[in-house]
Amino acid sequence: MSEAAARVRTPSYADIAAAGQRLRGVAVRTPLLEAPSFNAEIGGRILIKAEVLQRTGSFKFRGAYNRISQLSPDEKQHGVIAFSSGNHAQGVAAAAQLMETTAAVVMPASTPDVKVARCRAYGAEVILHQGDRASMEARTLALAEERGLTLVPPFDDGMVIAGQGTVGAEIADQVTLLGPPPDAVLVPCGGGGLTAGIALALEARLPASRLYTVEPQGFDDTARSLKAGERLENAPGAQSICDALLVPKPGEQTFAINRRRVAEGLTVSDAAVLQAMAALFGYFKIVAEPGGAVGLAALLSGVFDGRGKTVVVVATGGNVDPQVFSEALRAAV
Repeated sequence: MSEAAARVRTPSYADIAAAGQRLRGVAVRTPLLEAPSFNAEIGGRILIKAEVLQRTGSFKFRGAYNRISQLSPDEKQHGVIAFSSGNHAQGVAAAAQLMETTAAVVMPASTPDVKVARCRAYGAEVILHQGDRASMEARTLALAEERGLTLVPPFDDGMVIAGQGTVGAEIADQVTLLGPPPDAVLVPCGGGGLTAGIALALEARLPASRLYTVEPQGFDDTARSLKAGERLENAPGAQSICDALLVPKPGEQTFAINRRRVAEGLTVSDAAVLQAMAALFGYFKIVAEPGGAVGLAALLSGVFDGRGKTVVVVATGGNVDPQVFSEALRAAV
């Protein structure tokens, strides 16, 4: 099968296992964290998959590395390009550095400074874009063609999805040692690449566990699309502090996977997200960015009832602006 065909076909669990082999010794095998006092508060068993401890501070490194590690010699010589609000850009920059190729990343001008600085620290060329996401994507595609660069999509790519699916494979390995399979897995969702990868892993390894997406209010495109059975866009002008999850609509390839495997889409408020960020720090001693905390926000706000259940919550990223994190801690006082 050609590389182009591998990018557009639906990955299998074998692809996730192969990605796991490529990532062995490169990506962090992140822990499942548990706090008895938090379990008592929720009334269930809550396990946090701490992807905030992943290389570059988010799960995005997994998919980026799986994709970039399979570049042809010619592609590697020319380099890669990506568009991203921050975490995918950092994953691409770090993976490119490890694979000794170059990376350019196109990011919104509003991207938190911490994410821009880290991309540059990994050696990437950062191109800040003033327009909307559609124009940012168009600019990235034009630059890729102009410079002969390989595009590394943030979610709609079979190899990227397979890389993200290693999160689900690790969850399956880890919960097997802890007891019965989880009743539910809560996953923050933007374009749906992580959800799709975890969905495929759970289907193969933990078929009895139910998968839920969690999105911020105003960006519930996946939740609404799951109900409608087709991809729906978010209304223009919506705002949220969850910058990592603000995409206009689900990915085409990712939604084709998720529509058959996700139990339900959930949504949470920014206020609940701030509370969840504080709880992750207070109970589990980890720092999460807003988009990385929406799963726990669903539990704390009662959007998802965790009483009497074993629930895995994926904390997807920790690249938070210090001012936003301070606001979360102040809000919890």
